[in-house]
Amino acid sequence: MVIRCATVSARSGKRSAIGGLLGLLLGAAGVGSIALLVGPTASTTSQQDPPPGAPRSGPGPGPGPSGAPGGPRPTTATTSGLAPDSPAPASSSPTFPQDPPPLDVVQADRVVRLVNQARGAAGCAALGVDDRVVTAARAHSADMASRGYFAHTSPEGVDFATRMREAGHPRPAGENIAMGQRSAEDVVGAWLDSEGHRRNILDCSFTTTGVGLDTRGWYWTQNFGR
Repeated sequence: MVIRCATVSARSGKRSAIGGLLGLLLGAAGVGSIALLVGPTASTTSQQDPPPGAPRSGPGPGPGPSGAPGGPRPTTATTSGLAPDSPAPASSSPTFPQDPPPLDVVQADRVVRLVNQARGAAGCAALGVDDRVVTAARAHSADMASRGYFAHTSPEGVDFATRMREAGHPRPAGENIAMGQRSAEDVVGAWLDSEGHRRNILDCSFTTTGVGLDTRGWYWTQNFGR
């Protein structure tokens, strides 16, 4: 199990190694939905009274002796209305159990919670998770695992600040990396036991974070931003 960090001077931009595999990287780092409910409309109909003198509805007199109608027949009016809608049968769609989140995501989220617990105990505000910082951290862990190196700077010389800016975060601030720890508790414990890594975790000026884990060798990266 290995952890590593380095320090970067904000003025000179030069990096100084801290003994062994320890060090510290420091650097400068709403949608609402509207639902419209339309209720059923109701209509009313009225029936006019017959004109004065007209007979009311009812059976009229039968034909007279001559066979002519014995009087005016009643008028009838028909009204049609919509029958009340019958409730539609409830559709029963099958439900399927959701797959649990991947292990790397679960462990990365756990790192953030543990780091924020340590920050709270030290009087620092909790770090917010920034997707851009997460992108940079995941990419670095995957790159180290794929190419078999362990360092803050890639073989091409790309450092954490460049990775974070390329991911869209304007104010990179720091990075912790580790390799070999199999749980969030182990890696955060190792970082807190290292002065440089602990300083990153408990820097109250940091406001955002993102964690990436690649389980091919268990490469961890935690980036910090302001």
